[in-house]
Amino acid sequence: MKSWQQFWRQLFLFGLLALTLTGCGIQELSALKPQGPVAAMQFDLMKLSFFIMTGVFIVVMLILTYVLIRYRKRPGQEGIPKQVEGSHTLEIIWTAIPFLLLIIMAIPTVTTGFALSKEYDNKEALQVNVTAHQFWWEFEYPDLGVATAQDLVLPVGKKIQFTLNTADVIHAFWIPALGGKMDTNPGMENKMWLQADRTGTFYGKCAELCGTSHALMDFKVDVVEQAEFDEWVQRMKAAQTAEPQNATARAAEGQAIFEKSCLGCHAVGGKGGKLGPNLTNFADRMRVAGIKPNEPQYLAEWLKDPQGMKPGNTMPNLNLDDNQVNALVDYLYTLSVKDEAQNSNKQ
Repeated sequence: MKSWQQFWRQLFLFGLLALTLTGCGIQELSALKPQGPVAAMQFDLMKLSFFIMTGVFIVVMLILTYVLIRYRKRPGQEGIPKQVEGSHTLEIIWTAIPFLLLIIMAIPTVTTGFALSKEYDNKEALQVNVTAHQFWWEFEYPDLGVATAQDLVLPVGKKIQFTLNTADVIHAFWIPALGGKMDTNPGMENKMWLQADRTGTFYGKCAELCGTSHALMDFKVDVVEQAEFDEWVQRMKAAQTAEPQNATARAAEGQAIFEKSCLGCHAVGGKGGKLGPNLTNFADRMRVAGIKPNEPQYLAEWLKDPQGMKPGNTMPNLNLDDNQVNALVDYLYTLSVKDEAQNSNKQ
């Protein structure tokens, strides 16, 4: 008896802890605190469904409790209560009520779906092409002539038209605070739109199991004022023709290593390949490999053992010695499109 009591006590405490933990997190990574019109409409549908399901659960439990008490067998009672099988009235009631509830849920769901789909080909929206890779994100602004990776920069209060593709397997593009997810399927182009109603930093994730490091396939979304966004675009364009300012001889050595071993996969400015993330503004980013703080020790760790930090990614181990790694680290931190004042406040 005591063992069962202990079991239920532990189960209760575990459930209470789990309920408490559901409130943990940050609003920049929560679908329950919408920060844009798409997320707000979808959240309204979630609340409607939740309240209907909660109401149905409460009514069913009340009826069940009533039946258990009202029709329990009492001492001296013979026979069974009157049976209601085949009652036309009850059949109509428990068929009509679910039907009405489904109609109540279906109407706003369909109207919201049509409202969102009307904006899928909005030519006035900012166009962003998203390509998912194992395990990183590529962002291209075709009308602006710039591209980046991992850090998505958007203007506040403006509709963004996303065109989604994948370079390998199925992924899913998801910024919880701004809207629901959309899959990126091989050989298929999907579209969606989002809008942020306030400035700030939000976080996105891959929402489709895509391989060993699926849980590490994150990205950052910087939402800024339109003027700041326009300035960022101009700086990105200027970086396509400008040469990095190597302040030290070791950074210059790192540039030589990069051009020999890395430029075939990684673009810097207007040069380089697209097999790996675009590094034009690497020094301005918040994360290394999308998961670690953008600090020299983590960058050195990534260059020495990319599979150890992010298993299953396509970054090869270049087998660099410590001096080469340090030189490459120095060079990569010259890749910035911010001015000196901005760089001093990056972290």
